[in-house]
Amino acid sequence: MNNNNHGASPNDVAEFDYVIVGAGSAGCVLANRLSADGKHSVLLLEAGPKDSNIWIHIPLGYGKLFKEKSVNWMYQTEPEPGLNGRQVFQPRGKVLGGSSSINGLLYVRGQHEDYDRWRQRGNAGWGYDDVLPYFKKAENQQRGADKYHGADGPLPVSDWRHHDPLSEAFVHAAAEAGIPTNPDFNGATQEGAGFFQTTTRRGRRASTARSYLRPALARGNLSVETSALAQRIVFDGRRASAVEYKQNGQLRSAKARREVLVSSGAYNSPQLLQLSGVGPADLLKQHGIDVVLDAPGVGNDLQDHLQVRIVTRCRHPVTLNDVVNNPLRRIWAGVHYAALRRGPLTIAAGTSGAFFKTSPRLATPDIQIHFIPFSTDKMGENLHPFSGFSASVCQLRPESRGSLRIRSADPSVPPEIRINYLATETDQRAFIDGIRILRKILAAPALKDYCAEEVYPGAKTVSDEDVLAFCRSTGSTVYHPTSTCRMGNDPTAVVDQRLKVRGIEGLRVVDASIMPDLMSGNTNAPTIMIAEKASDMILEDAR
Repeated sequence: MNNNNHGASPNDVAEFDYVIVGAGSAGCVLANRLSADGKHSVLLLEAGPKDSNIWIHIPLGYGKLFKEKSVNWMYQTEPEPGLNGRQVFQPRGKVLGGSSSINGLLYVRGQHEDYDRWRQRGNAGWGYDDVLPYFKKAENQQRGADKYHGADGPLPVSDWRHHDPLSEAFVHAAAEAGIPTNPDFNGATQEGAGFFQTTTRRGRRASTARSYLRPALARGNLSVETSALAQRIVFDGRRASAVEYKQNGQLRSAKARREVLVSSGAYNSPQLLQLSGVGPADLLKQHGIDVVLDAPGVGNDLQDHLQVRIVTRCRHPVTLNDVVNNPLRRIWAGVHYAALRRGPLTIAAGTSGAFFKTSPRLATPDIQIHFIPFSTDKMGENLHPFSGFSASVCQLRPESRGSLRIRSADPSVPPEIRINYLATETDQRAFIDGIRILRKILAAPALKDYCAEEVYPGAKTVSDEDVLAFCRSTGSTVYHPTSTCRMGNDPTAVVDQRLKVRGIEGLRVVDASIMPDLMSGNTNAPTIMIAEKASDMILEDAR
């Protein structure tokens, strides 16, 4: 199935300048930018379907897509030792737009210092001053352009379209607890409390499929194939020459005259490299895969953000729980959204929030708070029957690292994911202190009138040991896996600073897996920036 019926279909010519594997947050950006001047033929392969599910386009719809197999890989970690042996659910987008079609929509770039740290680790060209132009190039900022923001890019970034007294009270309460108000987490500094901006336009989700891919679909030099699961990269010696993929039960092949670009995300990119013979030699031999390059770093250094949520019972019926549990209010919310694209259905996975330091010794914030005016036992499940709201603590720079390993030479078998949450004392301490500070905010005068009681962990959870035990028994992912094809110059780095796979020709990885370490914030905006920067490098090398 050729999505746009333009250009060569793999049945006939099956030869392109660039073959991109994965139409997610990064792949859609590459497809747009590499096909823009009409000089290069581009094939974009996506394992999932088109983004036609209605819930993709409604911001609050992420709750409905959480366990929707048709658009979600629905991965699980192995039992996590630091979380009492629990397996942690890992939703990832399997659809045009990838995780940008199912994520919580927050637009957060991270701290200036994150990128300067990448540069200091030997990644020339990746300091904050180097990447800021690419954030601006991508951005269509509702508030207009300034020193930190762009207004001409494809990606809409907008303020929230719903007045919520609780989310406002959180920002005031944070100020009362000593955390300054910050109107722009992506401006001069990240520290402070305020409202998150989202990747939406007029109350609709702006995934990269919508903002980057859709405008490019009419180009004759761009072909898009959905339901096309990459099986392996084919090598000619140590040069990537083609991608084999399965579509409707048929094995097909697409040759890449210039480069194969792997943009399958922090789980599927290292999986594809390993399946193709690029990875730890002993692992590949174990699964009968011919070793093209013994690259022990492929799949190493996996990092993710953990979050621990405090749920509070609310005194007043002003939460989303109250809307969802009342048939009339639920109908009103639907009508309000249909008519004006406003109201509760525009709620992202964080309305207001805060970034702060758990210790004055730290140079930058190590904790992010996501505040949301609803509550549930587990994300993607029914909201509580009572009025409730949640605030979660997320440690921004975990020390813990894990790994991703194939379990089989069969590309349809999910990989083995180990994250090692809470493996170090620093990580444990950050959560204990972060929860204490969050409780201080929740007890501040501005929220006092709303807080009836802390439902969990509850008033009895006071000592460090009890707080840590609560983290271990309830902590879950914030859905930010990175660093499995890490950029660097050391022996286990997978790609160099131009994102070329070290030791291989004609192959790059372009997605969150190349991050040298996890950023201090949500990963979607930085992934789009990485693809913008990579596009320039690829076109530069082509010239």
